[in-house]
Formats: sequence, structure tokens, C-alpha cells
Amino acid sequence: MSPSSPIAVVDSGLGGLSVVRALRQAMPGEEIVYLGDTARGPYGSKSAGTITEFVRELLEQIRFFRPKHVAISCNSAASAVMPFIRKEFADLSISSIVDATARAAIERAGARETPLMGIIGSEATIRSKSYERAIHRRRHYARLLLRPTPLLDAIAEEGREEDDSLLRLMLRQYLTPMADRKVNVIVLASTWYSALRLAVSRMLPDGVGVVDSADCCAQDVARRLQAAGLLRGGQASGALHCLLTDQTPRFDFHARRLLGTAVESPKVIPLHELHRPTREKQDNRVSA
Repeated sequence: MSPSSPIAVVDSGLGGLSVVRALRQAMPGEEIVYLGDTARGPYGSKSAGTITEFVRELLEQIRFFRPKHVAISCNSAASAVMPFIRKEFADLSISSIVDATARAAIERAGARETPLMGIIGSEATIRSKSYERAIHRRRHYARLLLRPTPLLDAIAEEGREEDDSLLRLMLRQYLTPMADRKVNVIVLASTWYSALRLAVSRMLPDGVGVVDSADCCAQDVARRLQAAGLLRGGQASGALHCLLTDQTPRFDFHARRLLGTAVESPKVIPLHELHRPTREKQDNRVSA
């Protein structure tokens, strides 16, 4: 592991490209390896056990790149696998988008004694209660309004623009009850929602903070690398390598939309070629 080693971003689909965008803005010289599980994502409606097995396989694959840091960029995945993955992959430096976003939400709430935070995300993210745990570890008296927003997941993945009437209607349905309760902060607990941040802000009263998990994840990675002395530095754009578990015709569309630029065609690693844990490791997990 050295400053020249890449940063790895592990994702359930393509929403984590918004994290890649934020990483490139924060650290333009860094090399990034992005691995999106397009064959099996999105993870939002899957069980924690299934998600954990999927992430294990992705991390086994990403090990080949010897990354200096791995960001679990999918909120659903991070909600399901931490801290089990940190223990099993102790040789990798791994961070959770949930922890980074929870920390930023608390900072955004300011000095209020009992801030009210609204959290919108996938069914798996909300069901896991990962944000509740992450926030209450740091702010015991924070009050939370949690709302699964599966329809918003679907419409965000379609790539609808912020002025789309159906998108505005859906945001109004999800956000109005929270605004009526006078929330102080809204947490966008899905990387797909990063592209909707402006539309969300327009739906909320003045003074309500909007916390974007993609930006939070990138800033957390930058802070960790700086503290460890592992920043590559330089202003030249670092290389971006995109890997997918299935070819999808929507990659080019979402890459341009979420990254703001076209990228090289991704390399596809079919599921039957995806590196899986050895039988010895599988047996150890069963006996643990």
C-alpha cells in the first residue's frame, strides 16, 4: 500500500458513480477502480445475508488491485455488511458511506439539543437501522424520521431530470410529511439521490440542511488518506477503471449524467468468473 495505489469503490449498481465524481473533485490526481454489481443490483430489496455474500465476493475481486482504501459506496450494502466485513477483510482499509454520512448529518444539525433528522433511502437501508445506530452513537438525543423510498429509487435510476413532473410529485409525497414535522436536516441515504439534491432542496423550507451521502463518502475518504499520508497529490486527472458484473446499455447514460463526462467502456467480469472466497474461508465462516 502506497500513495500510488488506487482507491476502490464498491457498489451494487451504478449509483456509486456519484461517489466517483465526488472523489475526483476532491482528489483529482487519484487513480480509482470502480466495481459495480450490475448483474445483481440494486440491493435495496434484498436480505442482509444475501447482500453480505455479494459484497464478500466483490471485495475478494477488488483485492487483486491492492487498493490503499476501499469505499463501500452503496448505502444498502454498507448497512448490511459492517462491521463483519472489516473483521473478515482486515488486510483492507474499508470505510462505510453510512458512518461518513451520519457524521456529516450531525455536524449539519449544529448545536441544537434535540435535532430532528429525516432520512430517505432504500428499504434495506431503512430496515437495517444502520443510520439510527450511527447517529445515536454520536448524538444520543437526536430524533429521526426514517422513510423507505423505493419508488424514488426506481425513478432516480431512470435518470429523470429535476423538472420532471412525476419526480416532483414523488418528492412532494415523501418530503412534505417531514417538512411538516419541521425537520432540521434531510439525509439522502442513496447515492442515486445525489443527482436530485437541488430538486430536494427546492421542496424544503429555507434553513433545512440537505446531506448528500455521495459527497460525505468522498470527503471521508480524503480525510482518511490525508491522515494516513497516502494522498497521491498532483493536479493531473488520475485514471478511472470501471468494472461491472454485467454489461448494461445504461452505463454510458449514467456515466455522463453522474460523472459529467464520458468514460472508457467498462470491463465486464461475469458472475461465473467473479473471484469467490476459498473453501477454507467459507468453512471458517460456517464454524464461526
